[in-house]
Amino acid sequence: MKPFDPRSVIFARHAQHVVLAHFPIALCLVGVLFDFIAQGKKSRALEEVAYYNLLVAAISTIPVIATGLLAWHFQLEGQKLKGTLLLHLVLGTLSACMIWLVWSFHFRAHRDPERKLLMLRIPVELAAVAVVSLTAHLGGFLSGVNG
Repeated sequence: MKPFDPRSVIFARHAQHVVLAHFPIALCLVGVLFDFIAQGKKSRALEEVAYYNLLVAAISTIPVIATGLLAWHFQLEGQKLKGTLLLHLVLGTLSACMIWLVWSFHFRAHRDPERKLLMLRIPVELAAVAVVSLTAHLGGFLSGVNG
């Protein structure tokens, strides 16, 4: 296997899911962090940064879910999931839904600048961070990084 051969990148054993999963994780966590800082500093610019981080996080969940399902289909031949892998699938789907929900709160406020962000978003954002972090932790175990 050659490190700069495009085929080794495209057809890698991990089927790209492991690589792509880092984008929504990081963008969601940083987006929530920017939102908290924006609320503390009352900064419209930081709210915009949070909005765009969460937008890209939400969009990037689509290829992550697709590559996860493809990895299941091709590497495990679609066999029935159980244990940590099943929990990772459930939490991954929940993570994607929560990222989209958090982004939707920001979208509504972004579309109408007079509208304030819902206070409900703070517990939802914290729950999203917890679920995304747990999903990533389980993914680390499945990929062999965490043990």
